[in-house]
Amino acid sequence: MNVQDRIAQIVSMNKEYLGRYLKKFDDSNHTKQSPGLPNHVAWSLGHCAMTMHRVAGVIDGRGLPSDAFIDGSDRGDANRFGTESIAYGSTPTDEPARYPGFARCREIYDRSCDRLASAVHALPESRLDEMVKWGTGETPLGLLCIRMSFHNGMHTGQIADLRRALGMGSILS
Repeated sequence: MNVQDRIAQIVSMNKEYLGRYLKKFDDSNHTKQSPGLPNHVAWSLGHCAMTMHRVAGVIDGRGLPSDAFIDGSDRGDANRFGTESIAYGSTPTDEPARYPGFARCREIYDRSCDRLASAVHALPESRLDEMVKWGTGETPLGLLCIRMSFHNGMHTGQIADLRRALGMGSILS
């Protein structure tokens, strides 16, 4: 297995790893928050999906999928996230109409994992060390793709905290 395939595998596994923490979430609670915690599940899924799609775009040159995101909007709808409502520094709200339903949130997240994994899989090895602009700095493209797993893991931790605060219990039960 080459390096690109390994990175693609890491990205693909994010669907399963984050997915474990989605047990007991549905349309009735996917925009619920708890005092002192930063995000709700809909925001986390949209934010992680948008970030992975943007990294995939660095690789494949395509933008955010218009069937999943309303670019520049601070509110989404039943099928799409408004990019400004899930951007870094945005404030999640308990307004379900501003976000897709739970199943659609998860579908958008899963598709972002698939797109990034496919883009990495098709990436020539020579591009793994290519320096790309990300945020306020630059990073090697291969490491940026791996960094997405860390980013998703950080938000999975927030979902784990939210589960406890909402009294959902262990993911193992």
